[in-house]
Amino acid sequence: MNKKIGTLYGIGVGPGDPDLITLKSVKLLSRVHVVFAAASTKNSHSLAVNIAKPHIPETTSIRMLSFPMTKDVKETRESWAENARIIINELLRGKDVAFLTVGDSMDYSTYGYVLKHIKASAPYITIESIPGITSYQAAAARVNTPLVEGEESLLITSGVKGGDRLRQFSCKPENVVFLKAYRNVKDIISAVDETDLFQDCVGISKCGLPGEEIVTDLKEFANKPPNYWTLVIAKQKKKITPLEAKHRIGRPHRRQAEAVLEFSESM
Repeated sequence: MNKKIGTLYGIGVGPGDPDLITLKSVKLLSRVHVVFAAASTKNSHSLAVNIAKPHIPETTSIRMLSFPMTKDVKETRESWAENARIIINELLRGKDVAFLTVGDSMDYSTYGYVLKHIKASAPYITIESIPGITSYQAAAARVNTPLVEGEESLLITSGVKGGDRLRQFSCKPENVVFLKAYRNVKDIISAVDETDLFQDCVGISKCGLPGEEIVTDLKEFANKPPNYWTLVIAKQKKKITPLEAKHRIGRPHRRQAEAVLEFSESM
């Protein structure tokens, strides 16, 4: 008789608000045997666990996996491999396992690195990755701003290298999201200003969490370094059509807007 092997579930728990975790994730958390989450080698704190905690039974084992916050590539890769082995051992014992990650399971996720090692070392293991709401989706909803419309493009990039990624594009995208913007926010602001294309820029820290901050003047970040959980959304300036002008202008100026619309339609 073949020994049962557990299933691995990579669960994106959303950006911070426990109510934004998906129903499928909640159902899985109610029945897995072990929950894993990433933590720094310096402490055992996990935002992902805090988000999911209301949905995890008290009897479920929660284990922190240590990942070093370092630029040493060799040390980082060794931690991915070691933590993959720890997870595989639980799966081989017949336990269903969840690996929690903030936001979406496939967007800038520690789970993604561990996943590669598990697939390479134990290709026979059944894996299911559960998507979650990303920080930038939640941020756009928070400020009631569409991320992308019509035929527009959207660049989602890490802000670790500042604004260099935006500078590399000869044809600038209409919409840009800088994640991990906390460290090089000044250079990100400079890159946005250099293009002279963008308006409606907004910075959001700790979206959906206690202490959330929304900054519409990004220059405020120059004097006050933002929180680790900070992203920036920048949108290109758009030409307002006569019809949009008609709806945006207040009643005292409605006749003027109608005149603009009438003139444009007669051309």
